This record gives sequence, structure tokens and C-alpha cells, in this order.
Amino acid sequence: MRLDAHQHFWQYEAAEFGWITDEMAVLRRDFLPGDLAPLLAASELDGSIAVQARQCVEETRWLLQLAEQNSWIRGVVGWVDLCAEDVRGELEQWARHAKLVGVRHVVQAEPDRGFMLRPEFQRGIAALAEFDLTYDLLIYPKHLGAATELARAFPGQRFVLDHVAKPVIRAGLLEPWARDMRTLAGCANVTCKLSGMVTEARIHGWTQADFTPYLDVALEAFGPERLMIGSDWPVCTVSADYAATLGIVLGYIERLSEGERAAVLGGTCARAYGLAG
Repeated sequence: MRLDAHQHFWQYEAAEFGWITDEMAVLRRDFLPGDLAPLLAASELDGSIAVQARQCVEETRWLLQLAEQNSWIRGVVGWVDLCAEDVRGELEQWARHAKLVGVRHVVQAEPDRGFMLRPEFQRGIAALAEFDLTYDLLIYPKHLGAATELARAFPGQRFVLDHVAKPVIRAGLLEPWARDMRTLAGCANVTCKLSGMVTEARIHGWTQADFTPYLDVALEAFGPERLMIGSDWPVCTVSADYAATLGIVLGYIERLSEGERAAVLGGTCARAYGLAG
């Protein structure tokens, strides 16, 4: 399978999407499967992973309904309150849905840099393995140290790093992000999405060369067998259309072998999320 490992859907309501600023006004509308399907087809992709954009169980329920209605949505990374006292019961309810493949919390928005190390959050992480669910790390570079501690504490849990941890590409900053990425990559249970980069670069003013140092670090640290392509659609449209966004990674991986490209273009994603062929 060739897969887009990271995209979103939503029915826009201003109160629910306060993070969409005036500079991102292009996102202030509905984005639904009918909008994405032709983009996937044009890029010769077989499907996608739909990722939560709101922290509520209604979001998880809605995404799973969309996945049931559209077979090309191969999996859903939803939201569950991992800090809930009855987190196991919550997970048991949602894990009945075959297309729920993972869980995500918007850690980047938490004021506590050590949020992922809280006992109640780690209790939730400890429950994921029983239900064969992956955990997506949505973080900034400042959180990479805590993410490494978390991955080391749960070596049997699959983790996926979203958006290469959002380095400050527009300013050309590599350190300490590069150092901390290499440390996190030392955890064999972590894979990484080559996604979300286009909105961390100069909006509509980026060049392919802007991304090369960051892609070099990711490739060196994780290797192609632990990297996967993702669009972060529709968020990417703030800075580039769907094809151009994917083209950043597609152009970079032309240097790789056929097998290595296959891993980045779908194999890694399928393994990370336990997808059937």
C-alpha cells in the first residue's frame, strides 16, 4: 500500500477550531473525504490515516464513522482521555472498532513541558499495548527529551512522532532539535512522520532546499524503514497544495533504493499502525 500517514477531516465551527488564526483563514471551511479522495488518486496513493483534530470522544466517533463509509481511510488515530481513572474501560469501548489504530493527545498545547511524564498520563500509555494501539507524539522540539523518556519507559509500546517534532525550518535552526531527534531515534519503538514541514517553513516562500537538512537528520537517525510520508492535509494548504507538499518528500527520496522508497511511501505506516495488507 502507498499511504498518506497523516491527514485530517473537519466540519468547521469557529468555537471548535480556535487555533485556526486569520493567517490560516483558508482552513475555515469543511474538509471531508470527498475533498481528499481525488487528491489521493492523483498522487497514486491507496489510502490514508485520519488523525484527530479535536480533543473529544465525539471526534473519535465521527472519524470512525467516516472510515466505515470510506474504505480508503485505512485507520483512525483518535482521542481518548488517557488521564482518566477508567482509561482501560474507555479504550476497551473504542478498540472494538477495527479501524481505530492509535490515539493522540495535543501535547504541544499543554503548558507543562513534562506532561507526558505525569503518572496519570503514563497509566494511560501503559494501557494501550493491551489493545494494540499506537500512540502519536504531537510535540515541539522542546518536548523531545520527555518523549525519549516516555519511549524508554514503555519499550513495548509503538510510538509515532508527528511532523518531525516541528523544527523551526523558517529560521534554519537545526540544534538542539537534531541532537534530540537522534536521541529519540535510539528508541527502536519510535517511527517518524515526514509531515507537517511545509507550514514550519516560509509560508509560500519555501524552496526544496529548505527541507534538505531536516530530512537528512531524519533519514540518518531513523533510517527509511522507520520513516513515513504524510501530508498533514488540509493544514498543509496554508503553504502549499497537496501535490507540492508530498513532492517535498517524494523528491528527496528519489535517492533511495526501491525497497527504501516503498517503506517511506507506505510500508512503515502499515507496520506502525498494524494495518492489514
